[in-house]
Amino acid sequence: MNKKLWVVLYIFLIAHAAALAQQAPQRSLQAMRTNSPIKIDGIPDEAIWKTAPVAEKFIEFRPNAGAVENPSNATQVYILYDNSAIYIAGYCHELNADSISRELVGRDKVGSNDFVGVIFDTYYDKINATGFYVTASSEQYDAKYSNSGNEDDTWNAVWDSKSVMQKDGWTFEMRIPYSALRFSPKNSTWGLNITRKRNKSGQQFMWNSVVPTINGFINQEGTWDGITDIKPPLRLAFSPYLSAYINNYPNKTNQSNFTQSINGGMDVKYGINQNYTLDMTLIPDFGQVQSDKQVLNLSPFEVRYNENRDFFTEGTELFNKGNLFYSRRIGSQPIHKYDVQTGTNEVVSDNPSESKLLNATKISGRNKKGLGIGLLNAITKPMYAEVLDTATGKTRDVKTNPLTNYNILVLDKTLKNNSSVSFVNTNVLREGSDYDANVSAFVFDMYNKKNVYNWYGQTSLSNKTALGKNETGYSHNLGFAKTGGRFNFNLVEELANTRYDKNDLGILYNNNYVDHSLWIGYKWVKPKSFYNRINLNINNNLSHRFEDGSYQSYNANINMNGQLKNLWSAGLSMVHNEPGNDYYEPRKEGKVFRTSRSTGAGFWVNSNEAKKYYWGASINGNFREMFTSRSYNFDMEQRYRFSSKFSMSQGVSYNPVRNAAGFAAIDGSGNVIFNRRNRETVENSLSIKYNFNNKSGINLQARHYWSGVKSLQYYALNNDGSLDPNTTYTNNRDYNLNLFNVDMVYTWQFATGSFMYIVWKNNIVNDKRDDGYIKNLRQTLSATQNNNLSIKILYYLDYLKFKKH
Repeated sequence: MNKKLWVVLYIFLIAHAAALAQQAPQRSLQAMRTNSPIKIDGIPDEAIWKTAPVAEKFIEFRPNAGAVENPSNATQVYILYDNSAIYIAGYCHELNADSISRELVGRDKVGSNDFVGVIFDTYYDKINATGFYVTASSEQYDAKYSNSGNEDDTWNAVWDSKSVMQKDGWTFEMRIPYSALRFSPKNSTWGLNITRKRNKSGQQFMWNSVVPTINGFINQEGTWDGITDIKPPLRLAFSPYLSAYINNYPNKTNQSNFTQSINGGMDVKYGINQNYTLDMTLIPDFGQVQSDKQVLNLSPFEVRYNENRDFFTEGTELFNKGNLFYSRRIGSQPIHKYDVQTGTNEVVSDNPSESKLLNATKISGRNKKGLGIGLLNAITKPMYAEVLDTATGKTRDVKTNPLTNYNILVLDKTLKNNSSVSFVNTNVLREGSDYDANVSAFVFDMYNKKNVYNWYGQTSLSNKTALGKNETGYSHNLGFAKTGGRFNFNLVEELANTRYDKNDLGILYNNNYVDHSLWIGYKWVKPKSFYNRINLNINNNLSHRFEDGSYQSYNANINMNGQLKNLWSAGLSMVHNEPGNDYYEPRKEGKVFRTSRSTGAGFWVNSNEAKKYYWGASINGNFREMFTSRSYNFDMEQRYRFSSKFSMSQGVSYNPVRNAAGFAAIDGSGNVIFNRRNRETVENSLSIKYNFNNKSGINLQARHYWSGVKSLQYYALNNDGSLDPNTTYTNNRDYNLNLFNVDMVYTWQFATGSFMYIVWKNNIVNDKRDDGYIKNLRQTLSATQNNNLSIKILYYLDYLKFKKH
């Protein structure tokens, strides 16, 4: 790059940095104590509200950032506090009541409704905060925020709220007990922001202005000043549960088709002090969690599934530091499930696919000096397969998984300028001769004073120990980014040597790589004639092997997306892949597959989500030179809202692949066999939701997944990575998989923090060969079905309230 170009680039970056300095003045709200009783009925008619400080004259955040709120749709919010809680009330004016979205969708879902949210930064570190939201339909949403705005909406607290429709808008009241917050009694100033969403207009407003070209929003908060004489209460709560299951699977030999079980256990939450909280689950029961969306996996890497167990999703933002924690490892498949040996006349009659969790404990929180501590420990019991001697009828047990202890420790220190440093350690200890695993990482995330530039990185060491032998691996990533302004970039190096392995408590698809990537983005945030905002992104990725420096792959893509004036959104993308070397598809060490050049393009569009009828669609195509292969993705989803209580959603995805090259098998002579194949994949889903009120409702989700693979020709993989036709391999490598699931859940919140769940699950797996989607669906529905019906009652007991009685 010549000298003149460097000068131009320098002036350009300085100009953007200067623009960011023009941040709106910070607002403040005076804290006011009350001794008057306040009834949380959604109508702020108590006399004390008339004298409370008011937050008003909100500023638009999106789409027209910086615009002042229209007085005819004005927002007023009041905040009071006493010895036990914070009280928030407000009036959201609206010229036309029909302009208010208030669908009943259930707790922790605010996207389709008008809402008001209050965000407290209790330590005023401008990095960590807690948000409490109430919708116009009187439903709750709460979340934790960290690292300049990362949102953890799986966190749940116990608090009270109510909203009521008025002739010219809606009003609300909230009571947030101090037990739902972490704070230091010495802090007289908290960070504060308040947000309002008018869903049908697509507008979101903030009390303290948030500039979209500045990185983060917690660092753009106002203040709540003059808080005095509040003390964190004793935080102790118990949530005992009782559950009962009945299961029917009419395909068992010499066994009853029905099984039953009754379970009991307890969750415990205890505030160790004002900063740190202990959570425990004793004899947990996760049988009611949503079914995984399983797929036919032909890749060399495992499929990553979402975590649906509440204990491992709520309040886990600290444990996600360093990307070392994949909670699905806890209670996963026994490590020796497929190592069971059988003798003459013996068969494996039972072989569990999951390890049973005995208990789990986590401690998390942050003190007034910005030190966050997270500690999680979980224990799974030994697992055994049952081997049946068909001649004598006797059985024997074979251990497939030892008693195992999982733990993770996180120390996270916030610094000035929204920066932080962290230490993370994960550890897996197994009983007996099975190996133990340990991973440690140092993580840093640094911003300059104006929050424009970001230096970040991580170094990690992994260690596996078995019978006195140690294997140590190393990994790091280093990045430099411009995060503020309309022009952004991110330059990253990621590296892992051949021995680095974090898979015992994390997830890593492969090691032995040195990757470099550059992301460049530009955004138009000021609404113009036909759009509200537009984003343009360019990505470049280059990968080599760490071991010998050999080239693996290079790809580049460009995409543009944005929101139109009618609140529709759309985007398009193009991608290009250069020929590369794939060391993983052959499934054999020392082998490589030469991939061919490919190009692709895609387009997507979504209609206005605030309308009764919403739809979205996308189409993507990819074309490879080898075998003139081509693949497409067609996706469509739609939703119709019949009323504020009842809605239906449906989605379909169709993915045809023609003449694709992929691994087929390793033959008896050790040769790697590939095939040229066609594949059809269809996924069809249906969701029906009916809410009786804001405390109870029914949700049904059904999914049918079909994927069929047809081999067209077999090839031998040569040492140079090329393919030659093979006429000697005759085994059948065709696949046909049908998966059908139904999850129907009735939820009733019968008291604060207390719930009853009734769940019916239906599961069908069918791998019989048939052609065509309709034939596969008909055959699947007539196959053997596993049905499960359960009921679970969880009761919340707050120690302080219990003590009063």
